[in-house]
Amino acid sequence: MTLGQDAFAPGRFVHTALIVDSDDTLRSRLVPSLRRSLDAHERVFLVVGPHVERVVRESLGALADRLEWGDRTEFYVRLGLAYEGLRRYLAAQHGAHSPVHVITEPDVATDADPGYPDRAAAHLSYEAACCDAYAGYGCPVTCLWDSRHHPTILIEGVRSLHNHELTETGHAPNAGHIAAADYLTVRGEVPLEPAPPVVDLDVGLTGLDELSLLRGALRGWAGDRSFGVDATGDLIVAVTEVTTNGLVHGAPPVRLRCWHHRNTLVVQVDDCGGQRIPPTAGYQRPDRTGTVGGRGLWLARQFADVVTTHSGESRTSVRLHFPHAAANGGPAA
Repeated sequence: MTLGQDAFAPGRFVHTALIVDSDDTLRSRLVPSLRRSLDAHERVFLVVGPHVERVVRESLGALADRLEWGDRTEFYVRLGLAYEGLRRYLAAQHGAHSPVHVITEPDVATDADPGYPDRAAAHLSYEAACCDAYAGYGCPVTCLWDSRHHPTILIEGVRSLHNHELTETGHAPNAGHIAAADYLTVRGEVPLEPAPPVVDLDVGLTGLDELSLLRGALRGWAGDRSFGVDATGDLIVAVTEVTTNGLVHGAPPVRLRCWHHRNTLVVQVDDCGGQRIPPTAGYQRPDRTGTVGGRGLWLARQFADVVTTHSGESRTSVRLHFPHAAANGGPAA
């Protein structure tokens, strides 16, 4: 079966997981689904890795040229920017009255490194949030996750965050789907790993008039770590927005600790208010009238790669990661 017209209706978002455990799964689930879409003259846009593309092209032959193909080389260098980039693409297709079924294979693998967060796990927050953020565009999205490359617990999380799963008979509704707010609430309760005892910068702020001094300190720090002008500017915007949130919505003093891990710059912002950050804050693009909050965290998620938050009894913390490769080699936010 094809997705059908209901899947392309604005307000209804068909978010499908395709769990791959072998190339035979690609041939028995993905390829037949693509054939059905082509037979129904549905647009399909794939942003997948080279192995998946090779299997699809070998299976479909000349028919694969009727599919639309994207390059994911730089797409996933920053998680929030990839999430927002896909939203913009879907919004453009909706505005052009040209609905499309998007198939993605998230490129979020990281080496086993205790000093850097698990990007695949961090990406699941965006998988949860997109059910609300993409719902108005009438474009279904299928996310391909290979269980040979990810642990079982992460794959089960993937399943729970999609309202459909691609089976050999088509896109089947998932009765175990978890709503975005519920998932993100639980994620926000996970404490951050302790900051290192020795950091590059440790700054306390009590008022907005001190932000200019903070920006100067951040500029020097990032420059000393070989971050370019644009990448340093992105870091300064993100950290300033989060710090302003702490001063305005939390309680001073706001403490900033900045350190580096290999080629990644890490900034943690703590305020003393202990005010809980709304679980979905920063995942919905603020409207231009300024009537919807969350602008600061939304911007931070565009400029940093991984952003994690935690609210305790007397402290609210936001930690931002800026990898050198993503900052200096990725697309501008």
